[in-house]
Amino acid sequence: MFNPLIYPDWPAPDTVQAVSTTRQGGFSLPPFDGLNLGLHVGDHAHNVEKNRVHLIEIAKLPESPRWLNQVHGTMVSTASTWQNGDDADAIISTKTNQVCAIMTADCLPILLCNQQGTTVAAIHAGWRSLAAGIIEKTLVQFNCPPHEIIAWFGPAIGPTQFEVGTDVYQSFSQHSEHAQQAFVQTDATHYLADIYLLAKQRLNTQNIHAIFGGDFCTVSEPDQFFSYRRDGITGRMASMIWTTDK
Repeated sequence: MFNPLIYPDWPAPDTVQAVSTTRQGGFSLPPFDGLNLGLHVGDHAHNVEKNRVHLIEIAKLPESPRWLNQVHGTMVSTASTWQNGDDADAIISTKTNQVCAIMTADCLPILLCNQQGTTVAAIHAGWRSLAAGIIEKTLVQFNCPPHEIIAWFGPAIGPTQFEVGTDVYQSFSQHSEHAQQAFVQTDATHYLADIYLLAKQRLNTQNIHAIFGGDFCTVSEPDQFFSYRRDGITGRMASMIWTTDK
């Protein structure tokens, strides 16, 4: 049996708490079994709400997560002015006990904090948001030099499973010639893309080199993770980060 929670192995300050869920545990029935946290995927709302309450208990969250309506864009929500269902793909907080959360089922969840442990953020980095600059727009809101920021990559689609077309390849390669290193061409119009490497390149460009995680594949581990690419109709996992007073 897998552990329903993944805790980042990274040198975050003691004031920073972070956790990512799997599909293990919870109350949802197939094809959303079991800890589905997404209300927008066709699961029974009653089961999702039970899962969300259960999440607060098992992850020892200080509050209900500040959920977003993720739209594969570059809007960044601020936790202090957040309203439930904000159209955004990242959320940032500078106050304690505000749980920044994003949901994924193949897209890359990125958690960020500064070395002082006073600012945290969660980013939903699908390829569209990543190419359009969601990382850069989130970093602008950190009140510290970029080299003081630490990043963790949660569970996402792995580099051997993420087949894309020339549109995705061009979106990144036109931005940086180094992006070509993250693609392996499989035929005239298709590539295998490494979204972990693409995100790492974007962070490196911003002078962020303390990057951890990135060793999962949601598609290849069906017992552990939801995967939209693999299953189509499926649940959603969450990656969350917040600060405490300790």
